[in-house]
Amino acid sequence: MRRFQIALFGLTMLGIGFLLGTNQLPQRQLTAQDSDVGISDSSAEKIRDAYRKLQEASEALQSEGRYAAVTEGVNAFLVLSGGGNAEEDLKSGRGVDPETFAALYSGKALPEIQDLLETDDQGRILYNNEVVRMYSKSRLQRLFAIRSQVAESPF
Repeated sequence: MRRFQIALFGLTMLGIGFLLGTNQLPQRQLTAQDSDVGISDSSAEKIRDAYRKLQEASEALQSEGRYAAVTEGVNAFLVLSGGGNAEEDLKSGRGVDPETFAALYSGKALPEIQDLLETDDQGRILYNNEVVRMYSKSRLQRLFAIRSQVAESPF
């Protein structure tokens, strides 16, 4: 009798699931990952405004010869630290800023740079057969100090 009750319960649950599925219940479509990034419209608008301001600042720095990126989009780290030349950094082999480093590993390099990048057997990105590294700790500290001065904020 106990086995019969378990089997009946299982079949009932299967039937309910089938009925709900064929009637498309619940009404909200569920996906493995929502396409919505989960932020409010007002926050999204502020992010868009901030990005536009970063673009303006990068253009101003570029006109002064103080900004050159090797990746898609605006490099917020270079802009907020008063500028930098990611192409020279990459060619020198002494390291790149954190945002350039992340973008290179994410495949977001400009096409002319992407063609010069390789990956070694350990998955590291190579430029001119040298491993791409991030800035040294002391250089990062200097840039964050500049960033605090420029922004007049104690990051």
